[in-house]
Amino acid sequence: MHPSDAALLVLGGVGGGLTGSMAGLASLVSYPALLAVGLPPVAANVTNTVALLSNTVGTAAGARPELRGHGRRLARLSAVAAGGGLAGAVLLLATPSSAFERIVPVLVALGAALLLLRDPLRRWAGHRRMPRPVLAAAIFGVGVYGGYFGAAAGVLMLAVLSVSATEPLPVTNAVKSIALGAANLAAAVIYAVIAPVNWAAAGLMAIGCLAGSWLGPMLVRRTPERPLRVAIAVAALGLAGYLWWRAGR
Repeated sequence: MHPSDAALLVLGGVGGGLTGSMAGLASLVSYPALLAVGLPPVAANVTNTVALLSNTVGTAAGARPELRGHGRRLARLSAVAAGGGLAGAVLLLATPSSAFERIVPVLVALGAALLLLRDPLRRWAGHRRMPRPVLAAAIFGVGVYGGYFGAAAGVLMLAVLSVSATEPLPVTNAVKSIALGAANLAAAVIYAVIAPVNWAAAGLMAIGCLAGSWLGPMLVRRTPERPLRVAIAVAALGLAGYLWWRAGR
């Protein structure tokens, strides 16, 4: 691999780690970097999923204060998300992607809308919590999407968790990263065995992701909640527009 390609992958990983741990938009940076070094779309997609596993490790290390006391909740959410990730990986390898690519921008835009409307939705719901079966179904669905494609899966996970629980954004953000990491891990196991993972690219990108995702929670901790949430939603709407345009090409 050319040194410039290797450097691009590491830098793409740092950017993906930062945007993933802060906003759930890791693939907005990491996936294009893999395409830029010459990987075909399917190989880039599965390699991206494997590389982003280090995102979970870095976020867990950087967000220990936010994750403290949430062990049982993390185990429950991760188990459901992992089941979805496994289903998404099977779906990717068994079906054409054209139909799914059309619904992806809609899902991303829905996640952005949920983030923007979080406070009105919470007021409308009062003090009622989202029923567990509904929450589990939503987490499973995001896990399917994460295992299948993954771009802005973190935004969808963050939106679901933000509406379902009243807690500071840094806590929700950290929980989101761990649950989504479980979905990625389940999908990565499948991809490692039967998909065209580029291991050299995955390793280089994982190094950058680890550094970026470790720094992300520290920045979230120091950033005012509302501007950060709005910025995430606006970025997600931009990504939804881009994905819609690309799917129609």
